[in-house]
Amino acid sequence: MKVASSQGRVAWRWPAWVVSAAVFGIHVLYERGRVRSAPRITAVHASLAAALGAFGLAIAANVQAYSVGAREHALTLALSVAIWPIMTALPAFVVALVAAILFDQVFAARLALRLPLVTTI
Repeated sequence: MKVASSQGRVAWRWPAWVVSAAVFGIHVLYERGRVRSAPRITAVHASLAAALGAFGLAIAANVQAYSVGAREHALTLALSVAIWPIMTALPAFVVALVAAILFDQVFAARLALRLPLVTTI
């Protein structure tokens, strides 16, 4: 989809960021809450998913540049296929690891509050 103005590009970019962040957060919550993966495994899975998305965007950028005949950035776009996933996976791993550990802390605190007090008979 071709957007005519800079405002149009920004208008599409913000919802894309929000959806990406929501999917990333849901992935972390699913891994910790439903699958019960360890925090490190959760972070690996979420960061690999983010890297896969970045790889898809890099491929799409290359295909789009090739289809319109834009050759001036051919080397940069070719390198993006390797660089974008790495650039995305590393911070995604850190964010997912912190989120998984915080999830454990919050969940443990909530669980502790629900435990009945030990009473003697």
